[in-house]
Amino acid sequence: MTRDVLAFDMDGVLVDVSDSYRETIVQTVRHFTGKTVPRELIQMYKNRGGWNDDWLLSQRICADLGFYVNYETVVARFVDLFKGQDGDGLITRERWIAQPGTLDRLAENYDLAIFSGRRLWEAELTLNRCARDIRFDPAIYADDVKNLKPAPDGLLLIRERKPAQTLWYIGDTVDDARSARAAGARFIGVASPAFSWHLDLKQALEEQGAEAVIDDINILEAALANRCH
Repeated sequence: MTRDVLAFDMDGVLVDVSDSYRETIVQTVRHFTGKTVPRELIQMYKNRGGWNDDWLLSQRICADLGFYVNYETVVARFVDLFKGQDGDGLITRERWIAQPGTLDRLAENYDLAIFSGRRLWEAELTLNRCARDIRFDPAIYADDVKNLKPAPDGLLLIRERKPAQTLWYIGDTVDDARSARAAGARFIGVASPAFSWHLDLKQALEEQGAEAVIDDINILEAALANRCH
């Protein structure tokens, strides 16, 4: 029997990035503008779609605050804050969301894959620290595709590797949902109730065609059981 493929986004799905990527956006913008933007503002951009790349988003927020900063300059500051010296920056504040055994149980019935907007080095730092024993195959990152989400390029590469299998994408942004729809993949959204924008995000993901919106991936098994037939 052919197994379905579960392709995961990383940020907000496998990993809580509140104090890593989101905090890096805040600190990058503050560095160039002197202004501290609330997390709710960052989420507003994400909910509009088109802002999967946090480097571009940081530049855009600076511009919207009246400060134009060269893209390469933004990237350099962002990476310095996020990566630090050899991986000791804000990336170390990330929290792995899956509880022990969750992904192992899913792997008994599904093939696990990743499609993330992270670059390879960003993904490997976290996976090597938090999920060294979990096999994701394939794992597709920004380095592997010509077009970033909401383009479906990464999901299409996964489908090429596993053409006869039903493909699910698990994501937490409008761009994730749009990418899934463009690839013909089934989509389950994630919207954590821990955040003030939970209901707005849940509604946005449902409007983009999510078959279900769950609190986190630890209840993904139950959601899939209700929708696989």
